Amino acid sequence: QVQLAESGGGLVQAGDSLRLSCVVSGFTSDYHTITWFRQAPGKEREGVSCIDTSDGSTYYGDSVAGRFTISRDSAKNSLYLQMNSLKPEDTANYYCAVDVRNLCVDDDWDLYEYDAWGQGTQVTVSS
Repeated sequence: QVQLAESGGGLVQAGDSLRLSCVVSGFTSDYHTITWFRQAPGKEREGVSCIDTSDGSTYYGDSVAGRFTISRDSAKNSLYLQMNSLKPEDTANYYCAVDVRNLCVDDDWDLYEYDAWGQGTQVTVSS
């Protein structure tokens, strides 16, 4: 059974940093795409960042580009999201997702239904 477990969320002040982690287990196929999403109450799901595992290419949503950095440790089946210069509008539940397809190269990488999703970790940024 595929499981994705996020951690690292919390309550921080504007301008602070956080590092989120996502551990993937039970995936019997090689996943090509790993993505961070976020969703705030009453808002649509938003793609934060995507990483193509075949070559390490990374992609970012416009609202986080330049502030967030996605990375992975394949040996640990782990994905990370370093979030700097946090803003109140970054407040959301952050969750990771994986897929066997190569989705990052698609402009609509954030609109697909991925093969597996985590439950998320809450990030709250106070002003």
